[in-house]
Amino acid sequence: MSTVADAAPRALWLDSLDPPIQPRPPLDGDRQVDVAIVGGGFSGLWTAYYLIRADPSLRIAVLERRHCGFGASGRNGGWACGEVGGSTGGTVARYARRSSHAEAMRLIRAVFDAVDEIERVAAAEGIDCDYAKGGTIRLARNAPQAKRQREEIDELRAQGFTSGEVRLLDASEARRYLNATGVRSGILLGPSAALDPAKLVTGLAAAVEAAGVAVYEGTTVTGIAPRRVHTEGGTVSADVVVRATEAYTRDLAGQRRALLPVYSLMIATEPLGADVISEIGLAGRPTFSDDRHMVIYGQRTADDRIAFGGRGVPYLYGSRIDRRTEQHEPSHQLIHDTLVELLPPLAGARVTHRWGGVLAIPRNWLPGLTLNRTAGIGVFGGYVGTGVACANLAGRTMAELILEAETDRTNLPWVGAVARTWEPEPLRWLGVRSSRRILRAADDREFRTDREARASYRLSRILRGA
Repeated sequence: MSTVADAAPRALWLDSLDPPIQPRPPLDGDRQVDVAIVGGGFSGLWTAYYLIRADPSLRIAVLERRHCGFGASGRNGGWACGEVGGSTGGTVARYARRSSHAEAMRLIRAVFDAVDEIERVAAAEGIDCDYAKGGTIRLARNAPQAKRQREEIDELRAQGFTSGEVRLLDASEARRYLNATGVRSGILLGPSAALDPAKLVTGLAAAVEAAGVAVYEGTTVTGIAPRRVHTEGGTVSADVVVRATEAYTRDLAGQRRALLPVYSLMIATEPLGADVISEIGLAGRPTFSDDRHMVIYGQRTADDRIAFGGRGVPYLYGSRIDRRTEQHEPSHQLIHDTLVELLPPLAGARVTHRWGGVLAIPRNWLPGLTLNRTAGIGVFGGYVGTGVACANLAGRTMAELILEAETDRTNLPWVGAVARTWEPEPLRWLGVRSSRRILRAADDREFRTDREARASYRLSRILRGA
């Protein structure tokens, strides 16, 4: 039997592209454009897409260090999920504190709409990204998780969410979505879709390039200044510079503490037989997780694999990003063990791919976007793992801000939201590492005793500042 160590050390999504990625030429001299976008992931490409569709005469350049989709956009779990920064109810409350309840609800529902907008654009541009709007099923698999789910649904109802948007499932109904072990209840989030992120991000890059956007790959940005982007291949002058670098923001001068890069690792199984698929469920391809504190996530792919991941690798001192960490075998083994414990019929399934990457977390755990017109610099990101749908809304909004268009999106409460920087080291390392250990211990206790580790969770939130 094969082991996790035998799996290809590559992201399933990028490895499966047909045709494979052919890098575009790098920037080879100075350029003058209207908008320069640093970063060829979802945020940058959606910004370019909506700009060029609104005004085909615009001169737009996308500058990418590796290739479009190299970072989180090509390696994530493939969830276009109607959430902002994780917890829907908690996110509403925190955005409401800087605006109002009604405005925070408007933001969340704009992300719901973004899930459908991705499907619309993919169809219009002929991007076959294996989109399936099956919702997200989140299981409770012990008594504390079930209690939190009941409390969450009560909170969401009080906030105004409808049963068509999110609802509580009893154990029997939840198992019909995902026949996992120990199911007590489930929450179904309707505005959510599974997709192949690499097909979407590379298709989007091709679409903007065909529409007239200049896409430069293999181009390392060495500095961003008002209306200037300095690269190893030349300087790009622009009326507006957009920083869409997500976790890799830490590589820019003076930005080490702007966003916290956090590793998430994944595995993918071989295509499963019809008998196994019938046994585990996932009809309609809902994305799935459970309600442990240490995040796990999965989807059934279009070719009947299970792609599954979790945040198992500890934070690296100094916000370091190390590609070797993406192949941390003990973490991949832990992810595999977790998957098999969740879905025992997968014990004999061969793992074909294992990979990892970094997502970005702002200090307040709330994504935001700003456009400083005086400096001509736009900044956004920090999606806390919910970037597939959020990046669509953020990119569309950034484009409208640049064009000075007044829409229902340009005054959403995340526009203008700025988080303070993370603490200097070693405080950052101590806080993040301690929080992770506390959360893992809380999960272990709750599964072992069926009793809530409330004090541990509260302490972890204090350490995280969430």
